[in-house]
Amino acid sequence: MPDPLLIAKGNDPLFLLPNMANRHGMIAGSTGTGKTVTLQVMAESFSRIGVPVFAADVKGDLSGVSQPGKDNPKLAERVKKLKIDDFAFAGCPVTFWDVFGEQGHPVRATVSDMGPLLFSRLLNLNDTQAGVLTMVYKIADDNGLLLLDLKDLQAMLQYVADNARQFQTQYGNVSAASVGAIQRGLLTLQQQGGDKFFGEPALNLDDLMQTDSQGRGVVNLLAADKLLASPRLYATFLLWMLSEFFEHLPEAGDPEKPKLVFFFDEAHLLFNDLPNVLEEKIEQVVRLIRSKGIGIYFVSQNSVDVSEVVLGQLGNRVQHALRAFTPKDQKSVRAAAETFRANPELDVEKTITELGVGEGLVSFLDDKGTPNVVQRALVCPPRSQIGPITPEQQQQAIQNSIVAGVYEKTVDRESAYERLKNRAVQRQEAVPAPAQSSSTGPSWGSILAGGTGGYRGDTMMDAMLKSAVRAAGSQVGRQLIRGVLGSLLGGGNRRY
Repeated sequence: MPDPLLIAKGNDPLFLLPNMANRHGMIAGSTGTGKTVTLQVMAESFSRIGVPVFAADVKGDLSGVSQPGKDNPKLAERVKKLKIDDFAFAGCPVTFWDVFGEQGHPVRATVSDMGPLLFSRLLNLNDTQAGVLTMVYKIADDNGLLLLDLKDLQAMLQYVADNARQFQTQYGNVSAASVGAIQRGLLTLQQQGGDKFFGEPALNLDDLMQTDSQGRGVVNLLAADKLLASPRLYATFLLWMLSEFFEHLPEAGDPEKPKLVFFFDEAHLLFNDLPNVLEEKIEQVVRLIRSKGIGIYFVSQNSVDVSEVVLGQLGNRVQHALRAFTPKDQKSVRAAAETFRANPELDVEKTITELGVGEGLVSFLDDKGTPNVVQRALVCPPRSQIGPITPEQQQQAIQNSIVAGVYEKTVDRESAYERLKNRAVQRQEAVPAPAQSSSTGPSWGSILAGGTGGYRGDTMMDAMLKSAVRAAGSQVGRQLIRGVLGSLLGGGNRRY
């Protein structure tokens, strides 16, 4: 079994036990109190024992974990005070990722993998609009149409709207207003850069669970400074990743150490205005994913930023300082203090407001899974560089990565958009030209539905505009099934 991880020292050394690390945890505290450094210390500690790490770099200053640290008076004083005998500077193997493909390898998912539930959250849809989106996914499934990127979904929405009567009996009413709202949401998502996230090649989760030649776990850093400008996309993306891990990893029981540790920074974004149905799914994933060997560590300003059910699953805790300037702040401090196992020698509520930078209230699980009494402690200094590396160093690391060249080139295989467009063109070519000069022609909706139908007054410009938003793609004999946070069928997840 790996050695316990020394994270902080108070009256006693405070160790995070590797076999309890998949019981989840939290790092909380006001801005500037040391949360990022604590995250860095934990990440490099996991890496040393061969546990891969995934963390969102929301401030752009975690990249220093890839380089050995440098001596300075404050750090030397902390090492001496904590009496760390084996302290030595060292960097970690790091892979950089970026949804926008600028500061790391591109990260993508398909529209189908995301599923209607998460997509509804991403677009902030109401219940009626979410129902229409779910219907569109189901129609695509039933007809073997692949939804890979945003143009596939846009085209499928237009196709369902044009053929609403055809689908009404089997699937229900299609609200034209809802379709319009969804399409507008997709346009906004494109403007925010969401179109770069949806497509192929999709992220292979195995690429996040690598070790280097020395057996150290790779630290995967997601550049999230730009992504945070679209907080709903940021939260939905990380939630999708959790659901994918939950669906794809086999049961691990009680491993000696986690298969992967996942740090969810700015955790409050996940729970803001969360629909009840999605909140229940998140709580289910957090509760059950530890059996897959995954540890989730939420990073936020206050422990009350996460739901009460999720908070009850977080056994390993580091609480940095909180400020109590207002009655609301005081209430938050009181709530945070009540989440710890009481220490009769420590006034937790008072101490939270007195903690210095790099100091915290720490409680980890013991070998029986019971929280230890909370202690006031100093967090150990990181062995890697504090602060960001240079852009040149980061680009060099990207070029030397084990996944270099795997995700950089976009793949646009035949899917809903292409297949429906081709079908429309073939049907249109099969219709004989009218004998008299006229702008009339076969119904667009009828062409897409596979019939010849009646005639209506669509101009050539109308046809061109409609063709531009059509999408199609089918793969006979294959069914699209999404994960636990988006599945229409409630089953497992199959790749296609």
